[in-house]
Amino acid sequence: MFEIDRIIQSALQEDIGSGDITTLSTVPVATPARAQLVAKEDFILAGIDVARRVFAQLDPTVAFEALKEDGEPIKRGDVLAWIKGDAHMLLQGERVALNLIQRMSGIASHTSLFVAAVAGTGAVIVDTRKTMPGLRVLDKYSVRMGGGQNHRTSLYDGVLIKENHIAAAGGITAAVAGAKKRAPHTLKIEVETENMADVQEALDAGADIIMLDNMDLETMRQAVELIDGRAVAEGSGGVNLETVNDIAKTGVNLISVGALTHSSRAVDISMLFQ
Repeated sequence: MFEIDRIIQSALQEDIGSGDITTLSTVPVATPARAQLVAKEDFILAGIDVARRVFAQLDPTVAFEALKEDGEPIKRGDVLAWIKGDAHMLLQGERVALNLIQRMSGIASHTSLFVAAVAGTGAVIVDTRKTMPGLRVLDKYSVRMGGGQNHRTSLYDGVLIKENHIAAAGGITAAVAGAKKRAPHTLKIEVETENMADVQEALDAGADIIMLDNMDLETMRQAVELIDGRAVAEGSGGVNLETVNDIAKTGVNLISVGALTHSSRAVDISMLFQ
């Protein structure tokens, strides 16, 4: 929660600065207000507690009654929450609360489409590190609310040897050997591969996860057969809602989708005073 509160505090400071001049000049001090968060379209909800924490940071006496839960399908016209308190606090928190919950719900909703597209195949949709800088904890939480799972959080909690690491290390074998020697034994070692020779080398080197990056479907099927359960197979690259089901049918265990967090559209939610 500390990280989330830090994000909110930074966003409020950015938006309010030295003071909300519009509210200060138009709304009398201590004006009571009551507002509701209203869905303007269908989506999967994520971030309702984040919105609550925005107003709580401004004024702990603001009452926030959530009527819906994260992960819940929302219909246009649904009231997500009631908010009651000083009008100044509600107006100052409005845009930050909406920006966060709209983005988070957009990611959850987009993720849910990918999850539905691979239903029954056994493949799991996972995110990447292609998140909004500073908002990763919220982005990855939103993926989970949409039914997806998280890849590594950051550089510190998983070894992912990519093409530039391989080039700098002198090859897959050398890179994996270095990782096994230096990384904690509790961390998985993943290797990005581009062809069947790379896959074989990653297997021989003892990789735990093998990313099949930007391979055509037939090559990916062959790679999954070669891996044969000796490592986790992850499909990646060129993944969209039109291609994801075919990728899943190659037999990969995971499908990583950068678009979940870097290309999701924010949903439409309004805060309306009553």
